[in-house]
Amino acid sequence: MPEIAKFVNHGAAAITPDMAEKVLRHLPQWKLEFTQINAPKFPHLVNQLEFLADAVEDAIEGACKDLPYVALAQAVFALVYAHKKIGIIPESILELGRAADSSVVRAVLIQNEKTFALYATKQGMDWRKITSQA
Repeated sequence: MPEIAKFVNHGAAAITPDMAEKVLRHLPQWKLEFTQINAPKFPHLVNQLEFLADAVEDAIEGACKDLPYVALAQAVFALVYAHKKIGIIPESILELGRAADSSVVRAVLIQNEKTFALYATKQGMDWRKITSQA
């Protein structure tokens, strides 16, 4: 996980507020796309992506003002990464491609666990279900 965390941190460092705004405009379409993910070996991936998308929306729209920018930038990076069809491992290699997506998403959730757990609680969500511990 340390290498994936470094990858996420490096990618998130390039996320600007303008880029986050652009991602916000695409999130409704991406959320629909994420619901179509068929990854039985990663059953929590869709819920985790939807959770990150909701957090990004709320933070950018001002409904969640206490999300640190680093958490927002990492979440935006994970969403962009999952949306793209080419990544560390191409999506054409389905199971391995989704493994990379899942690893990136989990790195974001783990690095920002306290922040996102608090956000989940405020939204009435069970953090354990999001992190796949339930």
